[in-house]
This record gives sequence, C-alpha cells and structure tokens, in this order.
Amino acid sequence: MKQVFDLIIQAAPSRTTILINGESGTGKELVARSLHQNSTRADRAFITVNSGNLPPDLLESNLFGHVKGAFTGAVYPKKGLFELADKGTIFFDEIGNIPLETQAKLLRVIQEREFMRLGGVENIKVDVRIIAATNVDLRHMMEEGRFREDLFYRLHVITVQLPSLRERKEDVPLLVQHFFEKYGVENNRPDLELTPEALDMLHEYDWPGNVRELENVIERAVVLSTNNRIDVDLVPDHVRSNKSFQMPQFVVPPEGISFKDVITDFEKRLIESTLEAAGGVQKRAAELLHIKATTLNEMIKRYDIRPRRKRGTLSRPGTDLPDVEDIDEGDEVGAINRD
Repeated sequence: MKQVFDLIIQAAPSRTTILINGESGTGKELVARSLHQNSTRADRAFITVNSGNLPPDLLESNLFGHVKGAFTGAVYPKKGLFELADKGTIFFDEIGNIPLETQAKLLRVIQEREFMRLGGVENIKVDVRIIAATNVDLRHMMEEGRFREDLFYRLHVITVQLPSLRERKEDVPLLVQHFFEKYGVENNRPDLELTPEALDMLHEYDWPGNVRELENVIERAVVLSTNNRIDVDLVPDHVRSNKSFQMPQFVVPPEGISFKDVITDFEKRLIESTLEAAGGVQKRAAELLHIKATTLNEMIKRYDIRPRRKRGTLSRPGTDLPDVEDIDEGDEVGAINRD
C-alpha cells in the first residue's frame, strides 16, 4: 500500500490517463479521488461514471450530451458529463462494462480531446483527465474481442494495482481503528476497542468483499455494541464460521499407519485449536465446529482435553469454570470441583 501511495503522489500532478486494477471493495474510487485531490485539478469537478448501469444510448447521452430533437424526448439540449468535467477529472468505474460502440467514441475523446453531442455536428473541445477502474482482466477481454485494443493501451499508460485485503492482513488492525474512529463519532461511541479474540477472527477471515466488507462488519459491531469493547459475539456468523483451514498432509510409511490413531489424534488437535480460538468457551467452540455442545463436551471428556486457561484459572476436562479472580468472596469454595 505504501507503493500505491507513492505512485499516487508521483502520478497525480500529470494529465496522464490512469488505470486502476483491483477486486471489488479494494478502494478503487478512493484512489481515483486521491489522484484528483493531489492534482492541479483539485478545485475542479470530479465526476464518476458508473459504466455498467445504463444502456448504450442513454450512456452516450449522459457522457456526450445531446442537441434538441436528437431522439424522442430530447426536448431541450443537454450538456454531457465530459462538458461538466472540463478542466477536471472523469472517473469510469468498471470500464470493462462499456459497450464496444461507446468505447470507440471514448477513444476519440482521449486522443483528440473533442467529441460531438448526440445529433450534433460541431466538435466540442474539452480538457478532461480520465481515470478508469476495473475488477476484470481487460487483456483477456481484449483477446476475446470484447474490449478495444487501442483503447486498452490508451488507458494502460500508468496502472495502479490494488492488493486484496487477504494479501495485506497486517493492515486489518489499522483499518479497524480507522473505522472505529469514523463510526464511533457518528454513533457517539468514543474509545472503542476490539478484544484479542475478535481481532483473531478478523485476521483469519479471507475478506472476499475486501475493505468494504470489513467496514460493514465494523459499522454493524459499533451500532449493536452495548459497551466500548467489541467481542466475538458482535462478529457476524459468516466471518466467525469461515476460518481459513488447510488439511494436514500425511505421509504413509512403508509399514502402514493406524487409521484409527490418525483420526483420533487429528480430532483431538482440532478440538484443542478450536477451544483456543473460542477463548475456552465450549458453546462457541461447538458453533465453530458446527456440532452440538453436548457432542463437543463428550469428545473433550473422551480425549481428556484440558483447555488452555489464563494464569490463575481453575479447570478440569469437560467443564468451563470461572477464573479465580471472578469468584466472589461469599461463594462457597467447596462448590468448585478441583482436580
């Protein structure tokens, strides 16, 4: 991300067309706005075009405008987005969705810095910087004939490649803090913090929706929290139940291996790891393993598993016991069964 920031600072002052590549939710529009705000055009218009939301005729009318009578319903002449963005920046979000016929007209604007309104006969000159973004492989679309080769190379002067959140999970705590500050102010909830267990869950999740998905998860947690500590109970189920997991690799020796022993050892280690991830809470561990709490309790007793507890904690197999410091002085010590 530091490389991305450096590239933004270097490329922002120029008029050069920029292509931003990245998965949905990685912040492509934020990069485009940053390029605009750090340019000499910062005090002029920044206009976003949602390329895939309009049919070709309506898209071209929005981009280039039209003259009176250009089509049914064109009662008045209309300026297009290119005219409105003159001396500023126009950002094409998901440019791969633009139809081929519109791509040709867009290419002319980039090359000649002029266009015609729909139904018009006069060329209109504009000085507009074009920034485009895509979450698809434009080279592949080009090879399939769905994206113009000449337009691709006009857009591909400088490319900003945004990494997915799963590729930079070390940024998760920083992003969480940023969203705490943002939504804490909106909801009058200062000094929010995430428990270590909740942060571990956020680290383990692969975030297919990237930063946008993380932002939604944090906003939800802030709104639903009853105190300043955000714990695992406020992490959505789909995040809690999708821990990254890889099957262990087994090497079978020449003399063979005991299937029963391998399965037993694997089950025991899986339960121990899940209990650790759940902070020693059996109910939560059962939820993570998608089994009944009674089934998990029986397996813990069968394998004589002793969950890792904090220092100063009393525990015995198959039970969830309170920490010593949580016991009131009036509690009967005899009520706690010690091994």
